[in-house]
Amino acid sequence: MEPTTVIKKPIVTEKVTALGDQNQYAFHVDSRATKTDVKNAVEKLYGVKVVGVTTQVRRERDRTYKYGKIEGAEWKRALVRVAEGQKIELF
Repeated sequence: MEPTTVIKKPIVTEKVTALGDQNQYAFHVDSRATKTDVKNAVEKLYGVKVVGVTTQVRRERDRTYKYGKIEGAEWKRALVRVAEGQKIELF
């Protein structure tokens, strides 16, 4: 997979920004991407050395409207740990 199709967007929240002190960054990735795909994409796009990748398949909450219940969509999040002393400038 191409690096630009693997990583959809970075996730910037208070919790993820706090993880930046521990050299961890979060990305919304394609649901078909593997850990090695994510590792290669981050190394190529941001020019950093990736030490480890953990992935989670997340699900948005279900919503109830007056016309019925809507199930939340599934998406994949990847937490990427970079080498000591390196940083991704987006965060």
